[in-house]
This record gives sequence, C-alpha cells and structure tokens, in this order.
Amino acid sequence: MSAFAAPIAEQIWDMKYRLKGADGTPLDETVEATWDRIARALAAPEAEPAKWQGPFREALQDFRFLPAGRIVAGAGTDRSVTLFNCFVMGTIEDSMSGIFSALREAALTLQQGGGIGYDFSTIRPKGADVHGVAADASGPLSFMDVWDAMCRTIMSAGSRRGAMMATLRCDHPDIEDFVAAKSDPARLRMFNLSVLVTDPFMEAVAADGDWPLVFRGQTHTVLKARDLWDAIMRATYDYAEPGVIFIDRINTTNNLRYAETIAATNPCGEQPLPPYGACLLGSVNLAKLVRNPFTDEARIDAEELAALTGTAIRMMDNVVDASRFPLPQQADEARAKRRIGLGVTGLADALAMCGLRYGAPEAVVATGDWLRRIANAAYGTSAALAAEKGAFPLYDGTAIQAAPMVRRLDADVQAAIAEHGLRNALLTSIAPTGTISLLAGNVSSGIEPIFANSYTRKVLQPDGSRTEELVEDYAVAVWRDLHGDAPLPDHMVSVADLAPSDHVAMQAAAQEWVDSSISKTINVPADIDFDAFKDVYLQAWHEGCKGCTTYRPNAVTGSVLSTDDAKPETAKVVQMFDPLDRPSTLPGETYKLKWPQSEHALYITINDIEIDGRRRPFEIFVNSKNMEHFAWTVALTRMISAVFRRGGDVSFVVEELKAVFDPRGGAWVQGKYVPSILAAIGGVIERHMIATGFLSGEGLGLKIDPVAPGAAPGPACPHCGSFDIHMAEGCATCASCGFSKCG
Repeated sequence: MSAFAAPIAEQIWDMKYRLKGADGTPLDETVEATWDRIARALAAPEAEPAKWQGPFREALQDFRFLPAGRIVAGAGTDRSVTLFNCFVMGTIEDSMSGIFSALREAALTLQQGGGIGYDFSTIRPKGADVHGVAADASGPLSFMDVWDAMCRTIMSAGSRRGAMMATLRCDHPDIEDFVAAKSDPARLRMFNLSVLVTDPFMEAVAADGDWPLVFRGQTHTVLKARDLWDAIMRATYDYAEPGVIFIDRINTTNNLRYAETIAATNPCGEQPLPPYGACLLGSVNLAKLVRNPFTDEARIDAEELAALTGTAIRMMDNVVDASRFPLPQQADEARAKRRIGLGVTGLADALAMCGLRYGAPEAVVATGDWLRRIANAAYGTSAALAAEKGAFPLYDGTAIQAAPMVRRLDADVQAAIAEHGLRNALLTSIAPTGTISLLAGNVSSGIEPIFANSYTRKVLQPDGSRTEELVEDYAVAVWRDLHGDAPLPDHMVSVADLAPSDHVAMQAAAQEWVDSSISKTINVPADIDFDAFKDVYLQAWHEGCKGCTTYRPNAVTGSVLSTDDAKPETAKVVQMFDPLDRPSTLPGETYKLKWPQSEHALYITINDIEIDGRRRPFEIFVNSKNMEHFAWTVALTRMISAVFRRGGDVSFVVEELKAVFDPRGGAWVQGKYVPSILAAIGGVIERHMIATGFLSGEGLGLKIDPVAPGAAPGPACPHCGSFDIHMAEGCATCASCGFSKCG
C-alpha cells in the first residue's frame, strides 16, 4: 500500500524530494527510502549513529515529523548543498563597495537556493550628500532595484527559487517611498517588503504625535505618526504590502538579546535573524497525532507529542553539524548559537478532528496548550543535549534564564536549563509548510485555517497527459472515511468562513509559546472597511504578535481565490482554465529581429485572438535560416503558445524572457543593451502586446480588465502558468503544481 494519500503527493515527492542520479534515474525507490536516507544522514553526527537512526526513522514514518524541504531533498545525498532554508545577510555598509559586496553575497546564497532577508535601513536616503564625488545619494530603493534584477538573473539560470525580504525602519527618511513601492505592479516583484515598526512609533500613533524621520542622528523631516501609519495601512489595503514587523518586541523577547540585534527576517517572516543568521526548519504534524478523531474522546496524546518533539529537536540539532553553508560567516553564526525552528503543521485539521472551531475561544485555548507542551519538550530536550554534548558556544546562563520565554516554561524545565544550559539558543518557529503539508496528505498548512475542503488539481501522468483529481483536505478525508457522505460538522470551517479577529487570536495564542516568530497570512475580504482593516494590525499589536501580514484581493495583485457555487461542499475551488479554441483564421503581425551575434535574422510572428472585441496573444512562431537555434526555438514557441492559449494575464511571459541573461554576454540593439536573444524576443512580444492594447506600456500591467471573460481571476503561477494561486503564511502558493514562493 502506498504511503501517499493521493497521486499529487507522490508527484511532488518525485519532482522535489526524491533522490535521483545525474541522468534522472531514481535512487530513492520509495518514500520510505527517502525517510531511511534522512534518518541515516541525521544520525551520522551522533557518537552512536546506530542507536539513533531507528528513532529518527520512526519520527518520519507516516509524515509525523516533517523536516523542511531542503533537509528532505538534500540530507544524505553527498551533494554540496545547504540544509538551511533561509538567511538574513550581513549588514549593508553604506558605501558603493559595501553595497556591491553585499550584492555578491546575496547572489551566492540565492544560487544555492536559500531565501534571503536584508535590512536596507543602513543606506543613506535619497538626496543625501555623497562626500568626495559631489553627488547626491540615490537611496535604498534604487539599490533594491539592483537586488531585484540580480535575483531575476539567478532564477533565469535555474535556481530553485528567488525569495527575498526587504525591511526598512519606520523612522528612515525614505520610508514613504518604501511603503508605496509595490503600487508599481512591475517593481520589486522578487521582494517581500516589511516595515520595522518600533514601540515609540506605536506610542506616537496612539498619541497622534509627531514622528521624525532620521538618518545618523540628522532629522530630515517630521510627519504625523498617524499619517505614516495610515499610509502603511492604505498601501497594504490596496496592494497587500508592506507587512509590519514589531521589531522592538522581537529584540526585547529574544533569548539572545545579550549577543545580537535583529533588524530583518527571512522572506516569510517566521525567523527574525541577526546578520548572517540562518533558519533551520521542521514541523510536528499535529493532524497525524489525533486519536479517536471526530468523537467525544478525540485528543492529542500529550506524551506522544512530547516524545516526538524531543526526537525532532535532536534531529534538527544534528542538521547544524551535517549541513554545508553558502558563506563561512553563515556557518560560524549557525554553530555559535545552534538556533533551530521547530514548528507545527496540520493545526486546523487537528482542531477540526477534536471538535473545535478554528478561532473560537476553545480552539485558542487548545492551540496554546499544544504549543506550550511543544515548547517545554523542546527546551527540556535541548537542556538534556547540553548535558550530553555541551551548551551552544555563546551560552550565558544568567541572560538565558531571564529571557521571557524561559521564564514561562514549567519549573522542572527551568531547573534543567539552570543545571545544564541549552544546546540551542532558540528552538521554535512556525514556518510555511505548503508543499510538505501536501506531501503529507494535504494537511492544513502551518497554523493556517483549512484553505478549502476540496479542490481540483491537474495531475501529470507518465504519458505526458494530465488528469483532473479532486484533492480533499486531510480532516475532510478522515471524516469521509468515518461518515461517508454525511454533511460536515458545523465546526469545520475554511478560510472563507473566518473573521480577521479569528486569525489574530490564533496567531497570538501560538506566539506566546514560540520563541522566534510565525509565518501567517490573515486573509480578509475585498469589501472590508478600511478602518476595520486597520484594526486587524492594532489587534495584532495589542495581543502580542511579532508581526502582521494580511491579504486582501486588490487591483495590483488580483484575487487569488474563487468560489464554485455549484459545489457547496467544496467551499473554495481553485479554477483551472481549458485552452482557448483556435479559430480557422487569426490576425497577427510578423517582426524582424536582427541579433548582432547571428548572421541571419529571426522572424517572429504573433497571432492574436479576439474575445469580446479585445485582442490578446494566442500563438507565436519564430523562423530563421540559422539552424543553430532550431530545437530551442521550436520548444520555446510551443511552450509560449500553450501559455497564451490558457487565457488570463500572460504578461509574465514577457518579464520572464526579459530577465534571461546570456553568460556569453548580450548585445546592443537599437541603442539599448539587451542581455540575451531570449530577452530580445521578450521585448518583441511586449511591443506587440502594447500595440494591440493588451498591455498599458513597457513594464506595466494589463490594459484590459484582468477578470474579463477569457482572463484569469488572479496572478499566474511562475512554475506551471496556472492561475491556482492562494496566499498562505505570507507565500503565494500554487494549488495546481505545489509551487510555493517560500519553497
């Protein structure tokens, strides 16, 4: 019997996590072999590997403990890869050499697949003097544009992903430009943006006081704090960014506040990290631990939860020793503090199976209780590891024992820490788990609510065809096994049924027992009142959250969820669009492209289809006497045409092609440097789209209504081109192929 609950889970394992040879030959015959490989690799740092390989393997069985994707894909492969997911890079020095040295480090880290975070607050504001060159500074946003272009280039070279976080302090003189940056739909697409909000700023907002914008002790201007707060809220309301990070709360509650100052997070916000800090992630699957589901006796066994947590902590501690790192500074930082981030997934499913409604007071209490047990087991295990292997090198007993998290732990755990110290400076974090949660049977992701009771996926078959598969949420599938087609109980709710306050209450309950932070998205309806929207952030502040991220459907990023009213049992159904039919004749244009490095010109034909009186691209052909590029031009045109025929916003094709850099160098075409012949083709397609009225202009968005007939209800997946995108845990996640912006 297969370990997978659905074919899509097996497909994701095969594509993302299964060990294969250089020629694509599978080396992991089954997912059980993958578990064996991970257990063997993580037991290797032990003094007695054979003693621990069995317990590690048992923890992985049936997807009870889910190491983060990089561990699953890389552990035991003997490949030069990092097992850490994300990094915060070094402090950016405010000089040209310092800035571009930081850019180089970012490129090297992204090349190995790690997401990165940067604080740009150290760069002088736009218009400030640059001494010695008689010039004005261009400001942090101009350099963020450079980072954005670099990330696109790295991705075009085959990187797994290119997630980045940019932060800026709320008192930086360029904060208003930073807040408004994402109003341009073509700018900083590779970044998540968050404002570092301080306690004095929140106090000034409450008092309606003045707020000076300062750099290096010099005040550049003074605003009303509420005006800046409203600008942040309005930007987030209108185009979903920036997020808000309560940076003083992060630093004052940090176990390591005596040894580090934090100014940035990883791309999804669950790991506030110091310069060169790295995040190591894993999740306890609460949905797999519920006994007697959907009965009055439903519960999570406290002893089993504690035992699994302890094993997971030991496994993750060993990853610090087993992993490689893109930069030596990252290795030094990780080994000096041995920080890990154990979290949970399947929380909403576990609540549902225990008869609790997500966001209700009883669910909030249960969430706090489960996370409290995990925190105590994690810290207790780390103290035991310190007794066995030694505390982390920067351990300071007096400071650690005074930390707010440690003081909340049970008395016996505090006593163990006082006696032995801690092996790991920080231990808990709740990270995005979209892909690994799907791998585990479509359990609810992280601490997010159930996204949808069920939805349809396109599943790639061995012969290249695709079939549609109805994928059910894990808890829904358990209910069906027990009760057949009986209606789901009233307490089983999905994201569409929840008020924003439900989300905040759950995040706050978990945050009390998480020493790092939490990646969570609070989805709000498009018609929410602006004042009510602002209240979500104030509630998050008052209830002790370390940050807040919301998603409201908007004109810039689109609506990422759609409802199928014909299927009441599937509250949220993500739409896939069948290819548009081809009429017998189509209007089109042919363009001549002369590439300086080729003797023969390319002739690019783009045909359009008319839908409701509007022209949109339908197919493309590229012809040339130069046979050197025949194979890839045929493949390229077939793929682009397939994307065009899906309808919707296909403008991303232009941006992807324009981002391709040829390592041999580009060329000057009509007075403009073009980085590759593929980028030149992208430019031709863009000019055609502008001429036909499909795009508003170069680098701009759609001119036509993105939700008109033939268009998609939201943004397209950059991996498979489908429009099955929803926001969860701060990440754009594709329900069709499993792609997640956060990995």
